Amino acid sequence: MAETLSLTGANGVSEIHIETGLLDHAGTVILETFSPSRVHIVSDSTVAPLYLEKLEKQFSLPVTHTVIPAGEEHKQLATVEGIYHDLLAAGMTRKDLIIALGGGVVGDITGFAAATFLRGVSLCQIPTTLLAQVDSSVGGKTGVDLPEGKNLVGAFYQPRLVLIDPNVLASLPDSTFADGMAEVVKYGCISNKEILTMVSQPDYKANIESIIYECVKIKRDVVAIDEHDTGLRMILNFGHTIGHAAEKLGNYTDLTHGQAVAIGMVAAMRLSALLGNEDLTAPLIDLLKHIGLPTELNYDREAIFNALLSDKKKFGATINFILVREAGRAEITPIDAEKLHEYVLKL
Repeated sequence: MAETLSLTGANGVSEIHIETGLLDHAGTVILETFSPSRVHIVSDSTVAPLYLEKLEKQFSLPVTHTVIPAGEEHKQLATVEGIYHDLLAAGMTRKDLIIALGGGVVGDITGFAAATFLRGVSLCQIPTTLLAQVDSSVGGKTGVDLPEGKNLVGAFYQPRLVLIDPNVLASLPDSTFADGMAEVVKYGCISNKEILTMVSQPDYKANIESIIYECVKIKRDVVAIDEHDTGLRMILNFGHTIGHAAEKLGNYTDLTHGQAVAIGMVAAMRLSALLGNEDLTAPLIDLLKHIGLPTELNYDREAIFNALLSDKKKFGATINFILVREAGRAEITPIDAEKLHEYVLKL
């Protein structure tokens, strides 16, 4: 199955290609979209040994690269500065192309570098983790973390091309694959309950290309309506508010992003029940355990609340929470910070 989706954003149209085996001829597809004089690829120490040389060999024009250390703890401005220096050394200009080859961290960092180097260089995303394929590579959110919180510095910058090859998922450890499944479950909870049905099957991995397509289609449709995250796009933050707080308390090393989102989704379901909605916590916990993800929030609740206060989803005296009313339907709900404090202590 080969699928192509288009997303029109502020800086042009993104083409999203989903095809098994796509990485084998990625260079051809890329040069059908771009006409650069040179290419610079950013990858990390985990992905580069697997796919960097394979991709570089597909170009006859000059190709350079930056390999950054793997891990969320390296999603910092210092890493972006290192990429800038490599881009300058390579002689990159605004007419050239930057490619992000890796998971969500690589995509976010590279996207931010592309958005800000020379005030904008064309960007191609080649996500190599499930989390990046179904979520972070699509939609143009880029950025880095600060000690005070996650993704507090960044830009909205759409890639002109996203190449998704489900074949690369075969190289992922089970834990990393499960990490991406947290975002898949998110999409099922907020928009399409059929995704939850697909994931509940014992052999759901055999249907992963269809699962990726359904998730990307939801992300595409939401971003097309609200590219800059001021309205509907906030619905994609289900599980992320408390999840980001847990990541911060764990110094971005105790929990992976997917693990934090899983824990955050369960906490959000409990919060929804405290507010009088149907309690959907138990089936969510069962599904996450089926995938192999954690469900318990093992952090001091007061510390969680304090971490929430630096979140981007805080507006004045309220914090926007995404509450799932029923499987496949969610709503953005502003909650007074003082009232939220009471609820968080009960989670």
